[in-house]
This record gives sequence, structure tokens and C-alpha cells, in this order.
Amino acid sequence: MNIVVYYRVSTNKQERSGLGIEAQKAAVREYARRTGYKVIGRYTETESGTKAERPRLAKAVAHARRSKARLIVAKLDRLARNLAFLDQLQRSKVDFAALDCEHANKAMLQMMMVMAEWEADQVSARTKAALAARRERGLPLGAENPNCRNLKPGAMKQGRKLGAESNRRLADEAYSDILPDMVEWREQGDTLAEIATYLNDQGHTTRTGRSWSPGTVANVLRRAELV
Repeated sequence: MNIVVYYRVSTNKQERSGLGIEAQKAAVREYARRTGYKVIGRYTETESGTKAERPRLAKAVAHARRSKARLIVAKLDRLARNLAFLDQLQRSKVDFAALDCEHANKAMLQMMMVMAEWEADQVSARTKAALAARRERGLPLGAENPNCRNLKPGAMKQGRKLGAESNRRLADEAYSDILPDMVEWREQGDTLAEIATYLNDQGHTTRTGRSWSPGTVANVLRRAELV
């Protein structure tokens, strides 16, 4: 059996120092040795605690799907409580295994999603209750609270600009392997719908794990100034 490996580290600093990643690689080497499986792809995600998008995961899933390989998540740990991650993994419909959670499989995935959704609901309920309690006591909320720092218009504009630049960079990284084909198809006169069909038939997904549509194709090509 062929396997595609998904590594993840929490910060850029951690990735540079090798903390965490070496233990994951060692676990994968042992898994491959024990099973005799062949590693045909490796993808490393550098993520923050709040980043929802995982472009490298989308690539790993697409690679595993089109190669009919098993996706190996080297380090599941707290991702077992991350609803967005679990949803992306479930919708991918690829065979997978987590090396730090041997019971994690398709059957367990649904249970993990139920628990993650329950935890998210609990956090939301506690937040609403806390806000209601402050309101009942006549305490200021949000921007009314003098302890909250309100950004000046210039800072807000700069923040939006940096956010847009970050999104463009993530998209460029996510589609670097398939953009040349997309460009070639477009230059040959293929429609956006036809390109979306080609990508879906080959097992590619968007960076959020969804199927391609003419609109998402247009967005990617627009950044390449081809639409």
C-alpha cells in the first residue's frame, strides 16, 4: 500500500528548530518499516492555534485520493477536537490513520466530530451567558468597554491589507502544483466549467477541501491574471 503523510507543527519557530517534526518523522519511519507501506508524498503544515485553513492538508488529501493511497496523520492530538479539520477529513472520503491515536479511523471520525461540535456549542453557550450576565449588571460590552482598545482607521486599513496579502500567499502556495495545468487549459480555450471538471476528475480539491467550481477556478486564474 502507498501512503501520503501529513505532518504539522504549530509555529514557524518550531518548524525551524525541528521540535515536534522529528518525532513525527520517526513515527512515520517506524510505521512504514512495520507495515512495509511505501511513502509517496510528504506534506508539512505550519499552523497557528487559530488558523482554520490548512492548504497543505488539502494537497495531501488530493494526493492520497488521486493515488488511492492511505493518508497518514502523523500527529492528531488536539486536532481530534477541531471541527473544521475533522469535517475536511471526513468530506475527503480518503482512507486514513493517525499514528498517535491508533483507534482513529472513519468510524471514530464521526464520534470525534460529534464531540468537537458539542465542545464548540458549550464554548458558545458560556460566552453568551457571560455577556448576558454583564449586560444584566449594566457593565459595558465590546467597544463600549473603556478597557477595550479600538483600532484607528489607519491601523484597521493596514490590518485588512495584510490579511488580504496573507490570503493571496496561502492560495498561491496551495495551488502551486496545479496552476501550470490550469493556465495551459485556459490558454487552449477550455471553459472555467471544463477546467473545474478536469480538476475534480483528477482528485484535486480546493485549499479548504471542497470540490472545484467555475467560480473557484476563476478566482485562482484571476490572481494569475488569466481571467
